[in-house]
Amino acid sequence: MIDSSTRIRVARPSRNLAAAEDFYVNGLGLDVLWRTTERVPGEHDLLMVGPPGGAWHFELTRDPERPLEPTPTVDDLFVVYLGTPVDEATVDRLIAAGGTRVPAHNPYWDEHGVTIADPDGYRLVLCSRTWG
Repeated sequence: MIDSSTRIRVARPSRNLAAAEDFYVNGLGLDVLWRTTERVPGEHDLLMVGPPGGAWHFELTRDPERPLEPTPTVDDLFVVYLGTPVDEATVDRLIAAGGTRVPAHNPYWDEHGVTIADPDGYRLVLCSRTWG
């Protein structure tokens, strides 16, 4: 049965795992939960980031032998509900870590937050509203 304690993994390809790590760890403040430390022929390079002890994480992958080009759309969103106004210092850190502030495809997100494209073009929304 799926409930609030169910573990969730979101996986997506990345052009550059070091750039993704800089954005999600140094920019957003997530932790590295696991990463590959050496190249293993036939296997993907992996970076897992998320909150320590959380029920979810991002798994960013790169297959050096058959790399995939990320294909994000303007509506592929990772939304973080902050419940407080968006801290401009966080936005500045995300931009310094390789992000690009972009207008949201759906104006709702501009009204209630800030949208930043990560180094692969996927969009992170920092939302000032709460969820639930």
